[in-house]
Amino acid sequence: MAFQIDELKTKRIGVLMGGLSTEREVSLRTGKACADALESKGYVVARIDVQKDVAKRLLDEGVEVAFNALHGRWGEDGCIQGLLESMFIPYTGSGVQASAVGMDKVAAKQVFAARGIPTPPSVQYASFADLERKGLVPPFGFPAVVKPSGEGSSVGVTIVRDEKALRAAALEAGKLKGLILIEKYLKGREIQAAVLEAEALGAIEIVPANEFYDYSAKYQAGTTRYLFPAPIPPDQYQRACATALAAHQALGCSGATRSDLILEPSGAIWILEINTLPGMTNASLLPKIAAGKGIDFASLCERLLLGAALKG
Repeated sequence: MAFQIDELKTKRIGVLMGGLSTEREVSLRTGKACADALESKGYVVARIDVQKDVAKRLLDEGVEVAFNALHGRWGEDGCIQGLLESMFIPYTGSGVQASAVGMDKVAAKQVFAARGIPTPPSVQYASFADLERKGLVPPFGFPAVVKPSGEGSSVGVTIVRDEKALRAAALEAGKLKGLILIEKYLKGREIQAAVLEAEALGAIEIVPANEFYDYSAKYQAGTTRYLFPAPIPPDQYQRACATALAAHQALGCSGATRSDLILEPSGAIWILEINTLPGMTNASLLPKIAAGKGIDFASLCERLLLGAALKG
């Protein structure tokens, strides 16, 4: 289903925000920004704070098209997408399968490896007890990165340099969604590349005040510098964009995605993960990259809305 602007302006657009995940507050900010932008473009918007009664709210509000501004569990992992499919409500972003795989860092890395998209070596454990049984030193040694496989926005991500730190980080990661993923730490420049409608938009370099681009660096203004276009050699810039596009296509994503990349001093580019519902706050990277390409925030939201469809 492909919508035209005039057609969409006759429909009631439900902007889905908030939700029940650890990323609720960020999603509320994303949702408000997107709802305001769509209203400025003349769309009829219903703002829906997603709770357990979301199906009833969608019916009560008469939502005909959903703009998904959720982040994290139940919003980015295929759950809300499956509900919308079953209710025959077209929605923005990726479908059930791409969302589920993209949100699961272990599954996504397996797809990337199968497609020849470089991703750092890693091991995963079902629980902290499983990790203890198999040994606390990863096969690639230290430093390493510990993360829960099913969370976004760098929630629960820790860089560790010894067994004691790994133990503490794994205990915390084990309390969150998914497997405990331990990944080889690769030191390099942090590059984020965005894809919109199956076209690479560009790449931005982030220079965080912290050791890496963690939750506070992402959402606390003034803690990070953003360099667009990323000031790297043209061949590396092209490969960063190509890597993000390859990841988008490998998972079968729709709409916009943003890929987290590491550029090593050797020039090697590695994908850490893909974000199938990138943030849309004033500190978010997708809008910064889009703005650098001449796409203002309201127009970006409109383009995402025009891609709303049933993906099943």
